[in-house]
Amino acid sequence: MKWLNLMFQDPSSPMMEQLVTLHDHIMMILIMITMLVMYMMYSIMMNKMINRFMIEGQMIEFIWTIAPAMMLIMIAMPSLKTLYMIEESNSPLLTIKAIGHQWYWSYEYSDLNKIEMDSYMKPTQELMENEMRLLESDYQMILPFNTPIRVLTSSLDVIHSWTIQSLGIKIDASPGRINQANMYISKPGVYYGQCSEICGANHSFMPIMAEVINIDSFMKWLIKN
Repeated sequence: MKWLNLMFQDPSSPMMEQLVTLHDHIMMILIMITMLVMYMMYSIMMNKMINRFMIEGQMIEFIWTIAPAMMLIMIAMPSLKTLYMIEESNSPLLTIKAIGHQWYWSYEYSDLNKIEMDSYMKPTQELMENEMRLLESDYQMILPFNTPIRVLTSSLDVIHSWTIQSLGIKIDASPGRINQANMYISKPGVYYGQCSEICGANHSFMPIMAEVINIDSFMKWLIKN
């Protein structure tokens, strides 16, 4: 159904679950505000009560000052909590460096077997059955689940953005700078993302593909490579 395209992808990490919960919390507040404003507009347009000599109303002024402040606090507190959870780093067991190029990604597993790979988008004519156009890559990242992972991003040309929506991660890859983000993937699978920065003519053709497996299979992959 088309309306499902307006929803988030299914969360596959605690960070994305927190972001979805925060979104729903803020949307409920916005819906209440919208309904209240619509009711007040309807009430003002439909009634004929006027008071030409009213010059102040301290109680209503107090209410319309305190109420928005309370709503902002209700939004700000869970937002700050989620922000700190996303930025917190808990002794990662694996560090991966993602480097943006025009227009592909290269990955380095620098703290293990010095594994390096370039990941290009798979051409349409080479796609297999059930593979997705513009999202498949010839080499994908291999990651373990239930493992704290640190992602370091940089770029060798222009600003890119390394993003996998269902994992709740979006981090800029800037030339001459290393940015850090954390992942904790809660279930296995294949996850797709794309560069989320307008980085040039082929911006739409540098997908991100991560295959998440259990730790035993990941160790066997490391030994093989």
